[in-house]
Amino acid sequence: MAAGDLVTLPGHVEYGGLLLGPFTPYGWKSVTGWEDSPGTDSGTVNRAAAHGAYPGRLLAQPRTITLDGVVIRSEPLQMSTMVRRLSSATALRDDEVPLVIRLDDSPPLLCFARCIRRAIPVAAGGYAVGVVQGAALQFEASDPRRYELVEQQAETRLPMAEPGLDWHLDPGPESLNYPLDFGEPGSTGTVTATNDGDAAAHPLVRFRGPVALPSITNITTGAVLEYDITLAADDELLVDTDNGTVTLNRTASRLYTATARSVPENTFTLPPSSASLTFRAAPGSNDPRAACSLRWRSAYW
Repeated sequence: MAAGDLVTLPGHVEYGGLLLGPFTPYGWKSVTGWEDSPGTDSGTVNRAAAHGAYPGRLLAQPRTITLDGVVIRSEPLQMSTMVRRLSSATALRDDEVPLVIRLDDSPPLLCFARCIRRAIPVAAGGYAVGVVQGAALQFEASDPRRYELVEQQAETRLPMAEPGLDWHLDPGPESLNYPLDFGEPGSTGTVTATNDGDAAAHPLVRFRGPVALPSITNITTGAVLEYDITLAADDELLVDTDNGTVTLNRTASRLYTATARSVPENTFTLPPSSASLTFRAAPGSNDPRAACSLRWRSAYW
């Protein structure tokens, strides 16, 4: 089941396979930290001999999301079953899972988070009648960005000319016939990636062989990823720009193959709007099977 499959109505919240909100046993009244900007660490430094400061980078801190006023309903004397189900879905864990929230008729957004605190008031009367009010859930997302559910992808091959039209200059049975056949279309080696959000997105870049010295350039920003490596036909070089890793066939690190032209992997991003990216390789490396693909989600603060 994909993240967000359970979310169908405004007010739905999905986490760990559990759905909260309308027409579920778990209602909620408010959510904080979802539409708020995350906290920041500022690199701004005060000027030593003048007014003001030198502006530095602003780096977002983890996002904390709290569901308040959670109401749990069950059949009379069956509240423990509903509480155990909630506890199981929000148990402490080391990895982050999708937290999907839909506030209105707009598409829902997701972040990857862990539940770090769960508060469930215990009152004998509430358990007896099947209503517990005033519960709360708190989540922490190490990546403060929120993402669209649909992961986009694009792929391109190395630049390749079109074969063009064979004019059959000699008269005979092979003279031109309509409709004209111009052959298979060529490739420009360029692909367009669109980030509809308001935060920079980190794409997952995949190079497939056979190719030598594969590179991808973001024409919009000028950033380049290039690796001094030769990939065989079955090889795949995976560049995770979010985590800053480069792996060959998902096992061996090849981060050291980055050339002097290559930027640090985690600085290669897709800013909001559309960007054109070009796939290139070493001179003479023009096998039509070589490819470069990108996967990303539009990102939002």
